[in-house]
Amino acid sequence: MDMVEPNVVALLWFTIFAGVTCLGFYVLTGAFPLETRPDLKRPLGLALLSINLLLLVALGAGSVAYGVEHLRWTSLVIVGGFAFLFAPGLFNVWPTKWRDGQAGLAIVLAGFGATLGALQAVGNVFSL
Repeated sequence: MDMVEPNVVALLWFTIFAGVTCLGFYVLTGAFPLETRPDLKRPLGLALLSINLLLLVALGAGSVAYGVEHLRWTSLVIVGGFAFLFAPGLFNVWPTKWRDGQAGLAIVLAGFGATLGALQAVGNVFSL
């Protein structure tokens, strides 16, 4: 495995980070356009959507920064591509009531928060 990627632990962490990022991306794309989603036009729905979008950008940037710092670029591209390719399958496994609407956004918010916490603990990416 050293010939492919010497840092297997970092590769596993990046797989989690990329997977959660892509899965959250697919959930959030289902919220647009807002004209078709009257349940998300309410203040709570807009707040959840806005916070999730900010956390998606932070998680995406942090995941890429972690990958660039700890992995070979080939591993970064292959695992990122696999995450983007297989995330729709994970998305379709979720029950519809959990992935659409405010419940889905709340679940994604919790997932983003937990993953950003793990990214901070493991990678120390967001150090000031």
